[in-house]
Amino acid sequence: MPGHKHWERWLLVVLCVVIVLLPLLWTVLASFGVLVDNTVTPPLWSWPPTLASYAEINIEQTYFWQEFATTILLSAVITLLTTGIAFMAAYALARSRFCWRRIMVQGCLVLGSLPVFSFIFPLSDMLRVLRLHDTFVGMTLAECALFAPLAVYILHGYIKQVPTEWEESAYLDGAGLRQVLTRVVLPAVYPGLIATAVIIFTLSWNQYYLPTILTGIHIKVIPVMMRDFFALERDFDWRLAAGVLIISLLPVSLVVAAAHRVMERFIFVPLTENG
Repeated sequence: MPGHKHWERWLLVVLCVVIVLLPLLWTVLASFGVLVDNTVTPPLWSWPPTLASYAEINIEQTYFWQEFATTILLSAVITLLTTGIAFMAAYALARSRFCWRRIMVQGCLVLGSLPVFSFIFPLSDMLRVLRLHDTFVGMTLAECALFAPLAVYILHGYIKQVPTEWEESAYLDGAGLRQVLTRVVLPAVYPGLIATAVIIFTLSWNQYYLPTILTGIHIKVIPVMMRDFFALERDFDWRLAAGVLIISLLPVSLVVAAAHRVMERFIFVPLTENG
């Protein structure tokens, strides 16, 4: 029966949403001091909710807001730089007649799929030689090198779908390469560019292993700070930790929320037979 199947689909969707969001809801409740006491039977919930844990962050985690701002700035710069470089590289690959073009594009996918451990130690040695270890510039360059291949692969498929006739018409009208890129190619691949930027920002914000090895005293990002928070606190306070977790989720949530309209138009375009 159609109506019965319709309710089954909705029930499945609701069940999936509850399963996915339950840990987040548990963390939100804990951040407001709503905790369950399982030492008694039946378990009791603490009530009413308070903002005390958020107020205590300034006291217990003195450098949290500095590290929070550093992580936002670092992720934003990495996103802009990586997306810009990947866009130019993807355009060059999509419009070139190089015989090994397809291998290079597939190579970007392979590089983008490699584990972070494959890059950590070579990058660490290079940054130490260049005296960029534990610096903002060093972290920016390292993460750009890590994320650029994946961004190139995604954007190449999108740019490849833009008809070359549009660009040829612009050239005949007297446009230069810069005008063609900004007025013809960029508007056509805008959804893919925004989606790529959101992916890069999210990956950068959640990056843990690279900052752990490539930073020390001067640069510290949220994932590394959270490791220290969970590992070094003698008397672990789940309320305070939950408050820190919720605040750390806000930038990514805001970025995705701001870009969701554009991302709805994003459709990943795989590599075609013609490269």
